[in-house]
Amino acid sequence: MLDATTRSGGTATAVPPAPVAELSLAAEFAVSTPTGLAARCTRVLLSPWSRLSLLLVLLAAAASSVLLFEPQRLLSDGWPPQLSGAAAAVVFSVAYGLCTVAFVPRPLLNLAAGALFGSQLGLGTALAGTVLGAGVAFGLGRVLGQDALRPLLRTRWLKAADGQLSRHGFRTMMMARLFPGVPFWAANYCAAVSRMGWLPFLLATALGSIPNTAAYAVAGARASAPTSPAFLIAMGFIALPALVGAVVAWRKRHHLRGH
Repeated sequence: MLDATTRSGGTATAVPPAPVAELSLAAEFAVSTPTGLAARCTRVLLSPWSRLSLLLVLLAAAASSVLLFEPQRLLSDGWPPQLSGAAAAVVFSVAYGLCTVAFVPRPLLNLAAGALFGSQLGLGTALAGTVLGAGVAFGLGRVLGQDALRPLLRTRWLKAADGQLSRHGFRTMMMARLFPGVPFWAANYCAAVSRMGWLPFLLATALGSIPNTAAYAVAGARASAPTSPAFLIAMGFIALPALVGAVVAWRKRHHLRGH
């Protein structure tokens, strides 16, 4: 390596290169400064596995909150009398969405919506909560979990599910919502890890959830009269998609085994 030179009064003076030890010391000093430490901590905190760990902590905290506050008591204790009308519907929709993120089963929430608000308003609040909860879960999974989990999609089943959601997201999510079988939270996070877009996911969730949600809302509203035609029809609409979904899943599994 050529040494650097400086000129003083027309005379060139050789300047020896900095020793390797001094360069290493300078690099360590740069890292040890507050700015260097902050940059290093930021990289660690924003790494894929750190974000995934944060997601798991948030989900565990949400599930613990559900066990502590027991939102299912709405079915037995009723809605707080201080809330009524549109305000109650909005609060219930937000609570519904947060509960789905915390793994509370949607059928229970749909029954509560029908019992508290009647068939029509109960359907509206339940659908709003469904889309809100799905959007929150999708956003959390996409921001905090996708980068860490996508490299793990190596098995045939996971690759097939990822490819289906990435290429045919709207159609696949519509089927998942219309025919219960895949848990609501599992479909949300699988879609988040895939390359499915926001708009197809939310639109398919809203449209595909209408029949099943309406059936549960009607059943909740007519629960006091279990022999009424409306209640019996609602129960039929609840049982039929579940049966069709089970048959489709069995045939799909049989087909994959054959290949």
